[in-house]
Amino acid sequence: MSLVERIAHGPIVELKLARAPVNALNPELCGDLRVALKAAVDGGAHGIVLSGGPKVFSAGLDVPFLLSLGEDRGTLFAAWSEFFNAARDLAECPVPIAAALAGHAPAGGCVLALCCDYRVMAEGPFRIGLNETQVGLVAPEGIQDLLRRVVGPHRAERMLVAGEMVEAQRAFEIGLVDELTDIDEVAVRARLWLEGLLALPRQPVLDTRRIARAEVVAALQPERIRLASFVDAWTAPDTQAGLKALIAKLGK
Repeated sequence: MSLVERIAHGPIVELKLARAPVNALNPELCGDLRVALKAAVDGGAHGIVLSGGPKVFSAGLDVPFLLSLGEDRGTLFAAWSEFFNAARDLAECPVPIAAALAGHAPAGGCVLALCCDYRVMAEGPFRIGLNETQVGLVAPEGIQDLLRRVVGPHRAERMLVAGEMVEAQRAFEIGLVDELTDIDEVAVRARLWLEGLLALPRQPVLDTRRIARAEVVAALQPERIRLASFVDAWTAPDTQAGLKALIAKLGK
């Protein structure tokens, strides 16, 4: 059974991450997302809503799983590759994608949202951001570019260096998300935004979108991610200590 649910809304397809309890991104979920995305486009979808769970869109990478791999570099490389491949597929999708964030979106969850065209977030104490430095990681250059693109270079620098997570209202104020709404209306609002695009002449919209999003596609290319270096950093003592401290904190 796929870890991504497909919900059809006419020409718009909603792809809902469905790995309980918090949609932690392991290779299986990332792989299922890639398959579902391709199937939606091949099936004629004109727009896609990417949604997740209530209160947590996605908690990011499955850190306990990754830590369980130890120093098996090949398996670590494959696991991280599947995540960045999923992000790249979202960035390169030929039809618009609206992210429906009905809750928290840290780290990898934020990356997936940044790869989408539009982000609707639930009002309330939900947080989003790239908090990698807080657990001893360095966000790859391309991922940092995604954040710079939406909040500007100076604010992105401050957020990235501190690993800052911001609540929904602040995320809206700085442009990290495009719209706030009630938690039960997030997917509906995302769909309505797509319907507005679909009412316009289709090919000019797609061609303009392709040009406008060239930076997003470029940011996810392998030379901007430098996965080998990232995996090297993952196994560094400081990083491992930070990650284990995170797991201990979550377990309390």
